[in-house]
Amino acid sequence: MITVWQGSANTWDCDEMGHMNVRVYVEKAMEGLGVLAHHICLPHAFRENTPSTLIPIDQHIRFMREIRPGRPLRMEACILNITESETTVFQGLFHGDGTPAAAIRTRLAHAEVKSGKSFPWSARSQDALERLTDTPPDNMLPRSVDPEAAIRPNDDTTLAAVEKAGAPQIGLGMVPRHHCDPHGRMETAWFMGRISDSVPNLLADWRDRVAAAADGARMGAAVLEYRLVYRRWPRAGDRFQIHSSLAAAAEKTHTLVHWMIDPETGKAWLTSEALAVTFDLDTRKIIPTAEEQIAELEKIAPRGLTI
Repeated sequence: MITVWQGSANTWDCDEMGHMNVRVYVEKAMEGLGVLAHHICLPHAFRENTPSTLIPIDQHIRFMREIRPGRPLRMEACILNITESETTVFQGLFHGDGTPAAAIRTRLAHAEVKSGKSFPWSARSQDALERLTDTPPDNMLPRSVDPEAAIRPNDDTTLAAVEKAGAPQIGLGMVPRHHCDPHGRMETAWFMGRISDSVPNLLADWRDRVAAAADGARMGAAVLEYRLVYRRWPRAGDRFQIHSSLAAAAEKTHTLVHWMIDPETGKAWLTSEALAVTFDLDTRKIIPTAEEQIAELEKIAPRGLTI
């Protein structure tokens, strides 16, 4: 394990819940991967006008303890596995006292910038990756969302599948230039950011009712675990729309599947799965969901989409 990032959460990194927004976890993870790239002999990976880079394919995040503004943070990383042209990286985000804040696993492709096609590691990078291979702490393993579970094939992640499931649209927009990386692709963090911004269109009123049923608690929400499958990369000017479907619901948690779709082609930019809770903003504890509200959630976000 090596340190790849150190800093803190700014006030503007935090949302209406008073803790660091999920988008910023991905933002800091990508910065950490940029530092890691230097350690594996790829210092050019995230610079402009370079022939090769590291492209996220599949990412799992377990959010473990809230991050509040101004508190010290550090990120450590190691390599979990290596193939001819890919690697899976573990990144542990820790509070100043060593308490885990988040555990992030990202499968990366060593790829050509222009085509996005993967190609083998150099001997130097292969050696460096092997030297950094390690095992993450036992208490930071995935818990409820399986990062190895099979995903739907690209040909089946389409607008037609969304319409068949009756999954409601919760977000819509266009990629601005300032949300793109040096290679012209939308920055990884903004996939998560756009979903996070869109979920209130689906759940805000429902969560208000859940909170009202719990003696009028002040409603909040949090994600416990997330998996994101990056399928295609929008560029500046490309449009997107986001649709959501229920995967599971219980008294304390609910799992939603979110698809980001390209309305021009009907193909998915991204598919994702999130395990979330409604919680009391004052006590910071989970608010249980009554059976009738679970039934209501089934209607709000019909089942049918999978990651």
